[in-house]
Amino acid sequence: MNLSQLIKERRSVQLFEDRPVSVELLKELIDTAIWVPNHKMTQPWRFVIVQGESKKKIAEINRQLGEKGNSLEEKRANGEKAYKKINDVPVHLMVLMEENPNQKLREEDYAATSCIIQNLSLLAWEQGIGMIWKTGAITFNPEFREVIGARPGEKVVGMLQMGYPQKVPKERPRAGANEKVTELN
Repeated sequence: MNLSQLIKERRSVQLFEDRPVSVELLKELIDTAIWVPNHKMTQPWRFVIVQGESKKKIAEINRQLGEKGNSLEEKRANGEKAYKKINDVPVHLMVLMEENPNQKLREEDYAATSCIIQNLSLLAWEQGIGMIWKTGAITFNPEFREVIGARPGEKVVGMLQMGYPQKVPKERPRAGANEKVTELN
């Protein structure tokens, strides 16, 4: 598959087969994905692969965060749904970034780390692995940060949920260059 086809056919996947993803393959993907533009070569990123018991701990934290509703029954149902959203994913890859105190470098580091996530998405897709880039309340939760070993001064840039797709979503249209480009002469 050529690069432009890969970019256009990649999808964010949320439903996965109950099939493990090789840790060695993830490490190979990371070794390639890190070749991004990175001003001053700060390389502020690191990765945490989460599966097994650690995944269950995170799912339990998500259950507690998801227990919302008016009745006890509603709270339990929402909590169970939140638990499954984490536990039913074969592997989670946490992408963390050391936050530079210099705002300019911090923004450049965030952009470079985001590029790694895009590279990972494309490289995984090429191998038949789908993923979705998640953030949200759980990534700021102190218990979650403790489980994944996030250090003080590190930002969780992404919680990448990865696995072999059970269902691939249909493409969603994008606004093209004619709608988004301004030409100045």
